[in-house]
Amino acid sequence: MEAEKVHCPSPDGDLLGIVSGLGQILVMTHDWDLLYENALEEDQPDGGVDVREPTLSSTNTSMSSVSWRGDGKYFVTLSQLSNCSSLQKRLRVWERESGALHATSDSKAFMGAVLEWMPSGAKIAAVYDRRAENECPEIVFYERNGLVRSSFRINAPVDATVELLKWNCSSDLLASVVRCDKYDTVKVWFFSNNHWYLKQEIRYPRQDGVRFMWDPIKPLELICWTLEGQITVYNFSWITAVTDNSIALVVDESKILVTPLSLSLMPPPLHLFSLKFPSAVRDVASYFKNSKNFVAAFLSDGGFCVVELPQSDTWEELEGKEIHVEACISETVFGTLAHLTWLDSHLLLAVSHYGFTHSNYISQRLLGEDGRHGFYLQEIEIACLEDHVPGSVTSSGWHAKVSYINYLEQEIIGIAPNPAKKCSAFVQFDGGKISEYTSALGLAIIGGTTENEVTSFSSSCPWMSVVLVGNSGPLKHLLFGLDDIGRLHFGGKILCNNCSSFSFYSNLVDQVITHLILATKQDFLLIVDIDDILHGEVESKYENFVHTGNRRKEENMNFIHIWERGAKIIGVLHGDDAAVIIQTTRGNLECIYPRKLVLASIVNALIQVRFRDALLMVRRHRIDFNIIVDHCGWQAFLRLASEFVKQAEVVQAQDFRGFDANNKVYSVLLAIRKALEEQVPKSPARELCILTTLARSDPPALEEALKRIKGIRELELLGSNDPGRISYPSAEEALKHLLWLSDSEAVFEAALGLYDLHLAAIVALNSQRDPKEFLPYLQELECMPRLIMRYNIDLRLHRFENALKHIISAGDAYYSDCMNLLQKNPQLFPLGLQLITDPAKRMQVLEAWGDHLSDKKCFEDAATTYLCCSSLEKALKAYRACGHWSGVLTVAGLLKLEKDAVMQLAHELCEELQALGKPGEAAKIALEYCGDVNGGISLLISARDWEEALRVAFKYMQEDLISDVNNASLEGANALIGEYEEGLEKVGKYLTRYLAVRQRRLLLAAKLQLEDRPVNDLEDDTASEASSNFSGMSAYTTGTTRVGSAASVSSSVTSKARDSRRQRNRGKIRPGSPGEEIALVEHLKGMCLTDGAKHELRSLLISLLMLGEEDIARKLQRVAESFQLSQIAAVKLAEDTISTDIINDQDILWSTTYRKQELIHKI
Repeated sequence: MEAEKVHCPSPDGDLLGIVSGLGQILVMTHDWDLLYENALEEDQPDGGVDVREPTLSSTNTSMSSVSWRGDGKYFVTLSQLSNCSSLQKRLRVWERESGALHATSDSKAFMGAVLEWMPSGAKIAAVYDRRAENECPEIVFYERNGLVRSSFRINAPVDATVELLKWNCSSDLLASVVRCDKYDTVKVWFFSNNHWYLKQEIRYPRQDGVRFMWDPIKPLELICWTLEGQITVYNFSWITAVTDNSIALVVDESKILVTPLSLSLMPPPLHLFSLKFPSAVRDVASYFKNSKNFVAAFLSDGGFCVVELPQSDTWEELEGKEIHVEACISETVFGTLAHLTWLDSHLLLAVSHYGFTHSNYISQRLLGEDGRHGFYLQEIEIACLEDHVPGSVTSSGWHAKVSYINYLEQEIIGIAPNPAKKCSAFVQFDGGKISEYTSALGLAIIGGTTENEVTSFSSSCPWMSVVLVGNSGPLKHLLFGLDDIGRLHFGGKILCNNCSSFSFYSNLVDQVITHLILATKQDFLLIVDIDDILHGEVESKYENFVHTGNRRKEENMNFIHIWERGAKIIGVLHGDDAAVIIQTTRGNLECIYPRKLVLASIVNALIQVRFRDALLMVRRHRIDFNIIVDHCGWQAFLRLASEFVKQAEVVQAQDFRGFDANNKVYSVLLAIRKALEEQVPKSPARELCILTTLARSDPPALEEALKRIKGIRELELLGSNDPGRISYPSAEEALKHLLWLSDSEAVFEAALGLYDLHLAAIVALNSQRDPKEFLPYLQELECMPRLIMRYNIDLRLHRFENALKHIISAGDAYYSDCMNLLQKNPQLFPLGLQLITDPAKRMQVLEAWGDHLSDKKCFEDAATTYLCCSSLEKALKAYRACGHWSGVLTVAGLLKLEKDAVMQLAHELCEELQALGKPGEAAKIALEYCGDVNGGISLLISARDWEEALRVAFKYMQEDLISDVNNASLEGANALIGEYEEGLEKVGKYLTRYLAVRQRRLLLAAKLQLEDRPVNDLEDDTASEASSNFSGMSAYTTGTTRVGSAASVSSSVTSKARDSRRQRNRGKIRPGSPGEEIALVEHLKGMCLTDGAKHELRSLLISLLMLGEEDIARKLQRVAESFQLSQIAAVKLAEDTISTDIINDQDILWSTTYRKQELIHKI
């Protein structure tokens, strides 16, 4: 039976790797079945089995070791070479399934049998023995292929040995036991940005023989035990050491790396300077307030150090330096300190524990006769025995003593200073309970007041912060806590369930917090207003911090996607910087400028009238410049324009070009321009600013800008040595600036508009246009007479009024060009009549204007224009084209036409008016000009002008004419009676249908309400299902009345046209449609009598009375009155019921009564 040297089970527990005393590796199952057996070294004698007695090292009982990869597919062995008596060893990587050798490393001097494969499988950790080189041990990392990836030295004494190496379950922390002459240490390293940081060093007495293990599921829990049976569990947590003024402190063994992130975003291990302490740093606290900069550190050897730093604006002198810090002088023993927190510039608060083997024994003098082991809350008072020199570092001469001590019966999770109260802090106990601590008074009673109960957390929160807020009132503190599972606690409730890190931002000088910034586990950065938290609007505005892709753009300002998974918030740049600093898992630092914070900082600067700072932020972050004007309203900005110019004087001129064109730009830029001219001394920069305001005006004042440039150019051409000349930029610079701000084509046209061809050529050249494009045109203009040149330029620029003035001023030789311009631009005719004084030419202009109006179908205006120029023939045609028969006959009189010609013209007009549907006007022509009495009366009857027809018939006292009027009146009355009766029936049907639909809808709505269903569930087809009693009513058909005479036919046609017109206006009513109820009401309203119908009814009734037809007149009046009253009553009932959703029995009663009256009327 071979002696076992070392064994190691696989991660899944199915296999067991055993190294025998004969140098064999055996892999067995959990049933002790041997899968395979291999020799660790290939050159072993006698067929691979070394039968010699193994030689054990004095430092380790086992010279071989086994470690499995996290997934169990490979395992690695470390064994000594069989033919070598030195410490030369070799790593071998084996495959799980076959036992085949996968890779072998080079032989090296390894220390002991320390071997650990990272659970993630990326690295294999081992230790090099460097004692032969008089150097400390070195931890080396191998890859699966047996090649070295990296290494680092542990900075221990040369004779130190590494006894144990262990990775935590998340593979981000590496712990080891390092044995020295006087003590053993447990060291914990962290890898980031290609650098290994020693984050913790815990010292034990050498005789304790300390060992440890990581918790298999909690990556930050370390379990240590000693030979005496003492077990200590360490629960680590990552604390971001970034101060309120964005100074980062990074612990690296015995150093603290200091970097002001507001000056330079240097990722660790890069730093501005470092603080060197006598031993490794275990806890650190910083105090950067009120022009005081202190850093306190507790060391692994039990020492306590304090250093005072100068103001951060003088830190450039410390770049690259390493400042050595001495331990404080103290007459008392502090114990092992944790949760080190500053209460004031001379007072600290910490948790100290005594009585453990890794702690200093408590002073009996301090505790008295009742001294006992355990945890204590103690105040540490510090004082400097040396005089502090301003601008220098004070790293020695500090004295510390314990001024107050309080025994703790519960475990403390964290301590946070109270910013609202001096020398006060909030202490969090296990379970999340919060108690307030005040210097020299001790702890307040937990749960003693309502306030304490509210501020407690529902679970332990390793990350706790206390901030000041001011909600338009006195300042108060708020407590926030983040637990291990990502729940952010506030005010006794859970604010967010998926938070990974959080911080706070303040845009105010007094550091009053305005925004909460948090990162979620889904890698989203959220900006939360403190006011929303105080007012309880977080859930409604941020939807439990779960981002959805269908949000609108303005809502996405609250959600920023972090592009690298697992990044954490480490700090914030407050005030105008408005930045969030995150650290990726690789260790790099990234700076994000959330748009919401940037806008808040800009608004804050505008409220404080810091225009220059706001302008710089707008430019830096590419924000719309209109925010500067629109924040308080552009009218208010006009009053502050002088202050804006005063502050923006040092800013570049092109800052003003960001304002977009809209209706307020002219006023704003005019105010800025006036302030520039009044307050800012003359300089090239001022002139460029003025040009900018002109170019960005709405519309752009390019001509005025070019006039200023032209003035500068004239000064240059004069060669004047005037000292004021240096107050202006060169003409070329000013022109290029204008071209940069504006469209080059618009500037070229503006130069042409000044009629300065030389300036236009300079503009074209500076805009880099091809000379072939503009030189021929400019040369052609230069050869023209002055007025003609301006005329052509105005035509190019579409300035037609100026072109007309110039062409008229050029003389009669260009009269044809003037007429062409007027005909192409008819809007110029009024101006042309004002400018042209020659009567003959005025007549030509008027006739051309009339021709244009005729072409545009404005015949009446054209006829008037023709009359002005005595063109009577064209005036006659124009009047006839628009149907103005009186104008036609009047112009015929002016033309002095013969009687036969006038008679013929009258007959033609009469026929045309009949075709146009104007029988009344045709009747006047027939009676007055044609002498056709019979035709005139027929036309009056067709026009339904009964009184006029009867008057003409009695005028000529012809019985046949009177009889025709009598018969037509009777037929028209009968037709109207039929229409009114039909309308009365329709009113009843429409109203009955309306009441039925309304009743059905309300009943269904009430039924749904009783079933607790929303009314929206009411389907359209269900709502329109009325009672079957109404299915036979054809409420949506239009009836007609047929009579025999020509007059009644005309009446019927008119009635049809009127009904169809009403139907089109009301729209179609579809039974069962959602809008049927409203459409029925509108249909009832449209059935009222129009003014034309009332006039026709009145005329017909008077005619019937004159003709002695009193009975038919009375019947017509009664039917018309009944229809009118019924329609008015139906509309009033519908309007009264449509505004309420209550079923009224009066509605049903009215409908039943109305139907009974309808039956009686029919009988």
